[in-house]
Amino acid sequence: MLTQANLSVPLDRDGEEPIYRQLIRHIRLQIESGALPPGARLPASRDLARQLNISRISVVNAYAELRAQGYLSAHAGRGTFVAGDSSAGHANGGSGNGHAHSTAAETPSSPDRSIREMMRLGRKPGVISFSKGSLPIEFFPVQHLRDAINAVLDRDGPNALGYEAGEGFAPLRAAVRDYVSALGIRCSADQVLITGGAQQALDLAIQALCSEGETVVTENPTYLGMIDIARARRVHLHGISMDKDGMRLDELENYIIDNKPRLIYVMPTFHNPTGGVMPLHRRRQLLNLANDYHIPVLEDGVYHEFRFEGEPIPPLKALDDSGIVIHVSAFTKMMLPGMRIGYLISDSRHYERLVRVKEAADISTPGLNQRAIHLMLERGVLSQQLERNNRELHRRRDVALAAARRYLPPGTTWNVPEGGMYLWVQLPKSGPNAAELFVTAVQMGVAYAIGSVFYTNSCGSHRLRLNYGTNRPADIEEGMRRLGRAWRELACDYDEIDKSLLL
Repeated sequence: MLTQANLSVPLDRDGEEPIYRQLIRHIRLQIESGALPPGARLPASRDLARQLNISRISVVNAYAELRAQGYLSAHAGRGTFVAGDSSAGHANGGSGNGHAHSTAAETPSSPDRSIREMMRLGRKPGVISFSKGSLPIEFFPVQHLRDAINAVLDRDGPNALGYEAGEGFAPLRAAVRDYVSALGIRCSADQVLITGGAQQALDLAIQALCSEGETVVTENPTYLGMIDIARARRVHLHGISMDKDGMRLDELENYIIDNKPRLIYVMPTFHNPTGGVMPLHRRRQLLNLANDYHIPVLEDGVYHEFRFEGEPIPPLKALDDSGIVIHVSAFTKMMLPGMRIGYLISDSRHYERLVRVKEAADISTPGLNQRAIHLMLERGVLSQQLERNNRELHRRRDVALAAARRYLPPGTTWNVPEGGMYLWVQLPKSGPNAAELFVTAVQMGVAYAIGSVFYTNSCGSHRLRLNYGTNRPADIEEGMRRLGRAWRELACDYDEIDKSLLL
């Protein structure tokens, strides 16, 4: 007869690591040590939540992730069990417990898959979503694009539909050179590589500069797309904590001395997800540090021009006298995401390798798209769009700030960004965390990005990211109202659970 396992789970309730992640860690350790043998039945989620005085959602999330990793199995009507020996487990490279060993090549920084799956609930019809990472479709210059495509086809005919050079359409590369000169970046057209958006540019840089198992350091939290790239390319991603000025350079230098990372990845202007801007002195210090230790810097400048307040600060590449910075940006966020036109600027040390990796990936970026974007740049469409978009983003940010003050619970804090698209919110730690709140929020018709998925070490349990740019002002107001209501209702449930456990 199978008996129910006795779980020993010492929880750090005041730490940054989310409760559900602590559960995962402790249960996994007990399985791997043999303290929980194959076939042992775990307590029901409701029972374990009551035993530990935590939310049931934390237990449900932990069990779901452990099942996805192969440590547990669930049987309808019988319960949840430690996975036992099975031919299927061995066929998949599992251990004697039937779960797959994590490999050194797989970065431990990949976001919790159960959380990522849960966030898909926010796509339901009728849900006001603050979770997206793009501008709304009404911002897109559709008529300008139609005119540009027609003009390109009339001018170039079938030449517009053939393969371009791997480096990109030569007039577009020259136009990018001229465009970034206004930001203070000095380069030649021969240093510009046209890519399929900024995401591909980042991926190419990782492939070109890093081998499997090597380490990239980044801010913590960081861009979710970089976490995905590191996982796919089997590169370890190490997060350096941030202060109000960005990545902490004392912590970065200590890590470099001990570990010799291959690359530093940063988003210095309107950082995603925090919205922060690295000041000029910190930028210079970062470049000095990178030069001292001969570590290339990968600069993600995709939000650099989304400024509607304050004084602009030069990109890292504009301050780079040694060629140590690889600068990445795109015309996707600011104008046409689906066209997938980005660019990368690098000196000759890495450029040839980057081009080879690019050609191996997709031969070339679609020529018609490149030529259309080039024509739109020549016609001044981009500058018009930036002015219009930033004006509207400013208005929507102000609406979001006012609504946050009105509806979010007392004790909630957030940034006041001078640009970009995001509010980075800290919920009160006395109530539900962002993952626990999410399902209730979606049920009430609002969604957001759960903050912990942006961290390399599962911190940020009470953080959430709100994209105020995606929705019209009336929807921002209503979405904030729904979010505040969801938190209050779930907080009341917490109070009821606490009272019942004290009886």
